[in-house]
Amino acid sequence: MSLDLAHDPVDVRPTTRIAAFFDVDNTLLPGSASELRFFRYLWRHDIVGWRETVRSVAHLLRHMPPVSYQPLRVRKLYLEGKSPEVLDDLAERFSRAHLIPALSRQALARLESHREAGHEVVLVTGSLENLILPLARHLGVETVIAARLVRDACGYTGHVYPPLPYGEGKRALIEAWSQARSIHLPSSYAYGDSPGDVALLEVVGNPLVVNPIRGMEQVAQRRNWSVIRWE
Repeated sequence: MSLDLAHDPVDVRPTTRIAAFFDVDNTLLPGSASELRFFRYLWRHDIVGWRETVRSVAHLLRHMPPVSYQPLRVRKLYLEGKSPEVLDDLAERFSRAHLIPALSRQALARLESHREAGHEVVLVTGSLENLILPLARHLGVETVIAARLVRDACGYTGHVYPPLPYGEGKRALIEAWSQARSIHLPSSYAYGDSPGDVALLEVVGNPLVVNPIRGMEQVAQRRNWSVIRWE
């Protein structure tokens, strides 16, 4: 089932606290993952190079289940030892120059319809928090659930604080946040594009699959979830 709900009115229930949870990569931002784009940006600016790439690939090969990038999601070896001040400044500039202009117009319209309905808008993504915060400020979104980098006296360690907002980690973080905010999840909305968003979509009463990849269209068909496409 495929339909475009970008301009449809959003249900308003004044007595119920409702949230709209938006994945970012390939949902708000169609196309390749924001972190991959940022890696290329760091490469062009000589912040990372072959040393970091070889270490990351070796780590992936040592820990990889078949067809899984999970080891690279939870360990950012290419950022190990990098200065938070330098990296965060680069992330801010990159986000403003390359991510914000790439936001989907349909996604922005849908986000605004939730805001007008009085829903709390949340960005929830496995991407790096320092990449997503500038985007969230641009959108006027106060709540961001993203991958937070661990730092020590030497800089970023390459680790992220658990749980990673991916797969079941998204569900756990959303449920904890919703309980603290008294959000009614059966009345809430979620938008995601890939199997890593299934747990997020399952937890709300109004799941929508956006720009489906990696078999997600078949998942949506089996579960009778609506599919929408944003450019």
